[in-house]
Amino acid sequence: MPPENGSSSGHSYSMASVVMTGADVKRVLSRIAHEVVEHNRGCTELVVVGLQTGGVWIAEELCNALLEIATFPCALGSLDVSLYRDDHALRPLIKSSSTDVPVSVKGETVLLVDDVLFTGRTVRAALEAILGFGRPKAIQLAVMVDRGHRELPIRPDYVGKNLPTSRSEMVEVTRQGVRILKEVGNAS
Repeated sequence: MPPENGSSSGHSYSMASVVMTGADVKRVLSRIAHEVVEHNRGCTELVVVGLQTGGVWIAEELCNALLEIATFPCALGSLDVSLYRDDHALRPLIKSSSTDVPVSVKGETVLLVDDVLFTGRTVRAALEAILGFGRPKAIQLAVMVDRGHRELPIRPDYVGKNLPTSRSEMVEVTRQGVRILKEVGNAS
């Protein structure tokens, strides 16, 4: 798991608790889709961009949910922000994932999607990266889990679940649910 979610390489984690089931994840995605449509008065000028790696599948599912509500397909892309990060010393570079923004973002509303919002550094990097594709009308942020511990003034527009955690914990988000993992050997 990436350190943005709270892990560091070399640490071991064990399951602590399940906080959302797969059905909960699906329900949250539907709720967020309704909020996006209401806030944007549809989705005809919306470009949904999943942040590699955890936000990509969520962005795909969100686009499917938006299609069911608004009956208009949204543009879908993915963004690898690893080269835009400001914490390379703390978070080693791994093999880059792909970036695919299939349409111009100029004048569009970009909805960045990620699995877990933690320090805010990934989102800061995503803001810098997306501006390389043009100047959007607006940039919004949707996350499945906001776990706190912000180091930058970043706040999501759409949140699946606010989940206070300790820094020694990690949050894992999958289609099957959301789990909190505790660091093995840590008494926190």
